Amino acid sequence: MKCKICKKDAIIHLPSHNLALCEEHFFEFCKKRVEKAIKRYTLFTKEEKILVALSGGKDSLTVAYLLKELGYNIEGYYIDLGIDIYSQKSFEKVEQFSKNFNIKVHVERVKDLFFGLSIPEIAYITRRPACSICGHIKRYLMNRFGYEHGFSVLVTGHNLDDEVGVLFGNIVNWKMGYLARQSPLLPSSNKKLIKKAKPLVLCGEREIAAFALTYGLDYIEMECPHVKGSTYLYNKGLINKLEERSPGSKLRFYQGFLENKHLFREDEKVELHECEVCGYPTTAHRCTFCNIRKKVEEKVMGK
Repeated sequence: MKCKICKKDAIIHLPSHNLALCEEHFFEFCKKRVEKAIKRYTLFTKEEKILVALSGGKDSLTVAYLLKELGYNIEGYYIDLGIDIYSQKSFEKVEQFSKNFNIKVHVERVKDLFFGLSIPEIAYITRRPACSICGHIKRYLMNRFGYEHGFSVLVTGHNLDDEVGVLFGNIVNWKMGYLARQSPLLPSSNKKLIKKAKPLVLCGEREIAAFALTYGLDYIEMECPHVKGSTYLYNKGLINKLEERSPGSKLRFYQGFLENKHLFREDEKVELHECEVCGYPTTAHRCTFCNIRKKVEEKVMGK
């Protein structure tokens, strides 16, 4: 198999693009996909201060590496969730990545903010699914850190497969509000909410895994133990079968959705006001993060 561009030996074949590429041109291909997403969806500029959410996985490390290669002003942000060996290994990968590529990484630990408790322990106390608790806490902390340290945008490593999996689930259940909001860019709707961007939306999971392995990005391969059996992963599996039968289906599905997003109307806009505890935007008197923290405090302190 030869590279379609230079005829050297190819290291990867991309059926969805009808391309075989050598190592050099595969690198350029991935860079161009990220550049295309940034420009097409007007995600951010090189003048902005960008915070990249790092998990230790292939996607977050790849997007940070590529943004630095492209000359963007980035710093990393990692949240230690306290999930036993998973969090230990993921932190080791982020720490090594920071050293290898000279990228500054900020670290916060859930245990420091929740009276020494981890995500699984918080989920047990509040009687809510671990993934739900984790999502609320991560979103709050990422935004708060970004806002308080002068970042204008938060970048996450969501890739094409991630976005298509979510899109499929939202369409199956006709979640109109979610469909109206799903986008490579979530603009700021409040001065204390920084915008969120997904530069990897035109890159498939297989491409990102190949990129990380080829260019020495040592990432954690184990999944978080709490995602097993999720409907989201099942949906991704169904879509992978379609992609095998009809290469390019994922990209066509996602880009077609973005081109027709105007057909989906968001629910009535909710009014945001300041949380009575932390001052960050919420639709209630107290935000979800502060509610979770209050429940944990009551249990731990016996209040």
